Amino acid sequence: MKIDLSNKVILITGASSGIGYYLVKKLTSEKVRLAIISRRKELLDELIEELNPLNQQIIAYKCDVRNFEEVKFVYNQIKNDFGQVDIAILNSGVSYRMSESSFEIEKAREIFDTNFFGVVNFVSVMKNDFIEKKSGTIVGVSSLADTRGFPGSGFYCASKSALTTFLESLRIELRKHNVSVITVRPGFVRTPMTDKNEFFMPFLMEPDLAAEIIIKRIKKNKPVIEFPFALSLMVRVLKFMPRSIFEFLASKKLKSRL
Repeated sequence: MKIDLSNKVILITGASSGIGYYLVKKLTSEKVRLAIISRRKELLDELIEELNPLNQQIIAYKCDVRNFEEVKFVYNQIKNDFGQVDIAILNSGVSYRMSESSFEIEKAREIFDTNFFGVVNFVSVMKNDFIEKKSGTIVGVSSLADTRGFPGSGFYCASKSALTTFLESLRIELRKHNVSVITVRPGFVRTPMTDKNEFFMPFLMEPDLAAEIIIKRIKKNKPVIEFPFALSLMVRVLKFMPRSIFEFLASKKLKSRL
């Protein structure tokens, strides 16, 4: 069943930059109400001022998605302000390139706490509301990097793999309650996070186009949204590639960058 966005209350995390920022900008052309979330509320306030929407409600909330108590408090604030949440786009993400020589456990924890538990925290506080009203959509932004353990990105890949698996399980569990769970698996998108990458990123996409694709496919209620097509096809090949071949090719690629 397709999703009509009209008059829906949409919650977006990680809304101050990258894909989240452009999701907010694109969604202002729809008849929706937006609860936008980031640790950097001043950036959200600037975005709202820039958009200056007419007859549209947008409220910014400061929240660290890694902190469960903070997530619970902000979610209750949003319910008080809007009455309910219809669609949650859980988009917050972080990445650090780390090799065996630059291994930092604090950054590893930050990656998992943001990319995986940042989604789990919001799901845990909202799922009962969605189940009770027998409607709602949870959109989790994962990555095509969830497929294999790419050198230098082990923690990022692992966090996204965990997220993709969790969302798949959740989709099956919540289907009987008429709650949709959508997994978004983008390839390389030009954001402050990918700007730090020192390697070639094939089929690099602009964030406004990525946001447009996500919104169009949310409307179609696609259970999995992955793009661009060429890269998603390449990743499928990698997924089924024998381990020995993948590790050999990945090792050669790693050596070429040293």
